[in-house]
Amino acid sequence: MTIQPSQRFENFAQLALCLALLAGCWLVLAPFIVTILFAMIIASSTWPLYQRLLGLLGGRRSVAALLMCTGFILAVVLPLIMVAGAATDGMHWLLGLVRARTENGPLHVPDWLRGIPMVGEAIANHLQALISSREELAALGRKLFDPARTIGLQVVSGIGIGVVQVSLAIFVLFFLYRDGPQVLNTLERAIARLYGAIGLELLDTAQKTVFGVMVGMVGTAAAQSLVAGVGFAVAGVPAPILLAALVFFLSMVPVGPPLVWGGAAFWLYDRGDTGWAIFMVLYGVLAISSVDNIVKPLLIARTSSLPLLIAVLGVFGGVLAFGLVGVFLGPTLLALGISLTQRWLDLRVVSQP
Repeated sequence: MTIQPSQRFENFAQLALCLALLAGCWLVLAPFIVTILFAMIIASSTWPLYQRLLGLLGGRRSVAALLMCTGFILAVVLPLIMVAGAATDGMHWLLGLVRARTENGPLHVPDWLRGIPMVGEAIANHLQALISSREELAALGRKLFDPARTIGLQVVSGIGIGVVQVSLAIFVLFFLYRDGPQVLNTLERAIARLYGAIGLELLDTAQKTVFGVMVGMVGTAAAQSLVAGVGFAVAGVPAPILLAALVFFLSMVPVGPPLVWGGAAFWLYDRGDTGWAIFMVLYGVLAISSVDNIVKPLLIARTSSLPLLIAVLGVFGGVLAFGLVGVFLGPTLLALGISLTQRWLDLRVVSQP
């Protein structure tokens, strides 16, 4: 069958129009891709809870979606706003205290440092010579103050941006809850049309992986806050429950928990409780922060049926490649890649004589 030049031109024109429309849609939605992905992740992870609430409300989808979003605001957004405010105040207090100590002196090396065998005396003498000079100490303080202040403000700014993104995600989340069946049906039809049964299998793999990552993140945050609360209470840090709650919400940020237990250790040292300050640092490194490296991959591997190594690489590699949302995208992409590779190997084996 011969294709006429006019028909060929029409085909190219239709293809160009489709590509132009896709490019335009991408330009419109690009600033909100992370927000939409985050809303889809929340909707997919909490869909069973929404289904139960929908049954209790007699199938009124708008009311159920509104209640779910309201609960998410009360459980996540308001605490995030409080955390952002507390983190800003705490950062200014900590930097002001460090600056005052480095500029006003005099400072003395703690006696326990000299008691370290073999190297303690030499290190103590070097540090004492450094901090005894007011000019050198002030210069050191100025060198360290500006980078620390910049990093601290970036962390606080990141929390603030996170609050805005989460707030916008809740707006998208309402419509995902309300129109979820229609959206899922359209997505499944499109995937089935393009990729057939393989596409539907990959969609199911992606849903299970996202749910596993969400369970891993929430479970890790709960474990970190529990371990941190015990450490704060043992060390005598005031308001251990409040600080543990702060660790829970900041556990989503890679450097979040060290800001809390590091500030607690500095507060203990400033009071003169050097031993408890050392305990807090060691406990924070070995117990609180190590939970994130152990519990999260284990939970993700268990709930999403991913190998432990793939879960670890997916979490850390995803964060490095995509930021915070990479915690979900990394393991999901690896899970889809493994699934496709396994199907390809199975097909190769079947096709061999």
